[in-house]
Amino acid sequence: MTHSPTDVTRFAAVDNAQAARVLDEVRDATLAGRPAQLDPRPVIGESWGRMLRSGVDPDHDFRAGLLGRDEIERRRRDSPLRHALPVLREGLLSVADVAHHIMVVADAEGRVLWREGSRSVLRKADGFGFEIGAAWGEDVVGTNGIGTPAVARRPVQVFAAEHFVRSHATWTCTGAPITDPRDGRLLGVVDISGPWETMHPATLAWVGSVAKLAEARLRERHLTSLDRLRSVAAPILARIEGRAIAVDKDGWTAAVTGMPHLDRLALPRTVGADRIWLPTLGLCSAEPLPGGWLVRPHRGQDEPAPRGTTRIALDLGQPRRWSLAVAGGAGTWTHELSPRHAELLYLLALNRAGRSASGLADDVFGDPSRTVTVRAEMSRVRRYLGALLEHRPYRFCEDAEIQVILPDDPLDLLPHSTAPAVLRARSAA
Repeated sequence: MTHSPTDVTRFAAVDNAQAARVLDEVRDATLAGRPAQLDPRPVIGESWGRMLRSGVDPDHDFRAGLLGRDEIERRRRDSPLRHALPVLREGLLSVADVAHHIMVVADAEGRVLWREGSRSVLRKADGFGFEIGAAWGEDVVGTNGIGTPAVARRPVQVFAAEHFVRSHATWTCTGAPITDPRDGRLLGVVDISGPWETMHPATLAWVGSVAKLAEARLRERHLTSLDRLRSVAAPILARIEGRAIAVDKDGWTAAVTGMPHLDRLALPRTVGADRIWLPTLGLCSAEPLPGGWLVRPHRGQDEPAPRGTTRIALDLGQPRRWSLAVAGGAGTWTHELSPRHAELLYLLALNRAGRSASGLADDVFGDPSRTVTVRAEMSRVRRYLGALLEHRPYRFCEDAEIQVILPDDPLDLLPHSTAPAVLRARSAA
């Protein structure tokens, strides 16, 4: 019997054992380059392609060294995911334990930081290195429920032989990325895993929903921290004549006076100098506040940026993290990019003469009428790039030097992206 990729989940829900056997045959045929009775699902087929290009051995159970205890504790302390753990535990653990699954939480690099659930399943996970401190990125252990959602940037279930490494084919993993609700930055992945016999078709929606609840908790914490900073800054701002803005340590705005509201300032790596130059405000001073900074534009701050060539490096070389580094007479700063902003800035780097809103809408969505969405996103981009990004049409400023750092294999360019222009760039490689 032939099955299309889209009905694999329903097929597995009816007969797990038969689905596992079929997928095992499909995997073997695909990796051997033979015709198969069933094509892998697109998200799995794309992942297998990345594994073949990167040289991951499907018959070798490679394990990177475990992190030491001190490093694990440091990463736990530094990870915003620690604040989402109560939501994840409440939403996933009780059902996972009954269903003979475990909950695993990994950071953006794919390192396992927390792992809880059924004791018998935890012991089985130990058998193939699914341990605290282990590396489960795609580039290390192949297609799996931690590494693949981190690359695809959406919830993914990896059932049985959909795992690239053969020794993982007795397992089913369902993972969902958890992103920073402020800027879309990947924080990590939450995963529910267990023997493939216990797979349920509703697991994917369940894990995805709980990941969204975790992001909502992080958003609530962010707003609460801004409220605290606002209460500290309010009496100070009330005494200031002129313009000032209170921001947290990441540059998010708590309160302003004498100027329009800005969502966020792109702060340099080192804040606290007598004079700092910001793309959106010009020359400023910064004074520490509990939990943030009081930034005051200098009088006559409309002066141009310090002279010197501005170099902008758009780093798209990693499958999970993309960033923009700006260096010039005004200093150096780096901004981590959301998936959408990475797409938009890549397209502008390709088109130095600029793109209109309708042109970018066509590039990203294949629909030139979606200009409202594009303008909203570009407005957010301009809040941290300031005068370095011009509009009508949207483009990098003429005197900036643009460097785009691409992945070693062009087919790995922005692997999450379905933008027509990005797909064309991959296919042209």
